[in-house]
Amino acid sequence: MRAETNTRKNIEKITWIGLVANVALAVIKLIIGVAGSSQAVVADALHSFSDTASDLVILFGVRYWTAPPDDCHPFGHQKIESFVTIVISLILLGVAAGIGYNAIVSLMHPVTPRLSPIVLAAPLLSLVVKEILYRITFTAGVTNRSSSLKANAWHHRTDALSSIPVLVAVTAGLISPKLAFLDPVAAILVSVFIIKVGIDILGDSLAELTDKGMSPKDRIEIQALIQRIPHVQGTHRIRSRKIGGSFYMDLHLEVEGQMSVRQGHEISETARQTLMARYPKVIDVMVHLEPADENPGIKPG
Repeated sequence: MRAETNTRKNIEKITWIGLVANVALAVIKLIIGVAGSSQAVVADALHSFSDTASDLVILFGVRYWTAPPDDCHPFGHQKIESFVTIVISLILLGVAAGIGYNAIVSLMHPVTPRLSPIVLAAPLLSLVVKEILYRITFTAGVTNRSSSLKANAWHHRTDALSSIPVLVAVTAGLISPKLAFLDPVAAILVSVFIIKVGIDILGDSLAELTDKGMSPKDRIEIQALIQRIPHVQGTHRIRSRKIGGSFYMDLHLEVEGQMSVRQGHEISETARQTLMARYPKVIDVMVHLEPADENPGIKPG
């Protein structure tokens, strides 16, 4: 219970920091973009506002997915986090579609704006602030095994990286009005980048909801690791499923048929602890003991 509470507090703390920074940054970029007549900077501001939405989604959902297991949910509530992560990815895709549409319309009906030098401040500020937010949020996501925090960290990173083409575009527009068309072009590049990240995050979350297991390479390594445990004569049916940022696993372990229940239990517990020590993301292992003489040979996982 204490671990879940600490995890929730850590996630809430880092998300509140991001929320405050996003609101401040979005407002500043929006003011600068409108005052400096830069569509790309305004698009970048809207991107920052989308980060605010994902922060709110996390703050709402974290109290539910960090709740301890109960009678109705014996494996916990971590899959709620996958739903939250999907919502964040859909927010990303929606913002990207809006930015791209407005930029394409601008290219089809070009109007040469007179950019103000103040627009340079927005992407420069965004690069620094959002990169800092990405680093602290992603680190917290790894520490707390939170897929939604890591997704939100990438939300920050997209804002930081999207500021690079914005910076190039507004600089070119300030150098020569003939290059002002680069401003909506930069906005389109921003939207494409956001779409790519949104699709990647969506794919990972859907994989979790469909109980995607560990990779074939991991299963082969797990089989070899278990085979080195004394008195283990074989193993098969190695299965795993991802819940949140962790894995649950079950496998069949073959031991000598005449072995006592106590000895078999000690071997299965050794296998369980060995796997959990080797793979920190594996939080529980269910071991099924079988007599080896009834299942000769090593069967594929």
